[in-house]
Amino acid sequence: MTDPRANPAPLGLMGFGMTTVLLSFHNAGFFETDDLIIAMAIFYGGLAQVIAGILEYRKGNTFGMTAFVSYGMFWLTLVYIILAGGSETLTVGHDTTFMGWYLFMWGLFTAYMFVGTLYKNRALQVVFGSLALTFWLLAVGDWFTAETITNVAGYLGIFCGSSAIYLAAAEVLNDSAGRTLLPVGTVTPKGTTTAVDEMPPLEPTVEHPREGDLFGRRS
Repeated sequence: MTDPRANPAPLGLMGFGMTTVLLSFHNAGFFETDDLIIAMAIFYGGLAQVIAGILEYRKGNTFGMTAFVSYGMFWLTLVYIILAGGSETLTVGHDTTFMGWYLFMWGLFTAYMFVGTLYKNRALQVVFGSLALTFWLLAVGDWFTAETITNVAGYLGIFCGSSAIYLAAAEVLNDSAGRTLLPVGTVTPKGTTTAVDEMPPLEPTVEHPREGDLFGRRS
């Protein structure tokens, strides 16, 4: 029988994408950090992603669970760092070198998650690849107090967040239409002729299996 549970990936992707774009506007130098970003980081980037991760766990999706819960906690820890420092900036009140290592470690985590996307789809690879670079550029910007590098990381973050929003839209619209409206770029593993997102379901009796979600699971 077809799994009737909804796909939580669009929720997590939108929470990540929208919050990333807004914070990246700050990193690019367009706006100062204010309560708008703090609120998004707590509720949409943080709590919504954690909820999506828990739902991915219930579907047996290790990759989706790890990604959404981890990045949800990233936003919550970042908010705590900002508030605990008694400042509305990401550096004042904190050792910028240590903040750089915080961002570097998140980049390291994202890098190995990027390797996991090599077996998923092209659009997901874009999200994780650009995110890893964004974290590392932000780390370098803090290590060397280089505002220009931080600004470049901001522009890259806007691109990364926008690509996550695209993925969320693709998942919702493609599912609603029952066909591909927004392509995500399926991946065909070596030695096979079937793309990952088009692999047949485990249950051979399903007459109309739904398209696999963005993390390669079947809904």
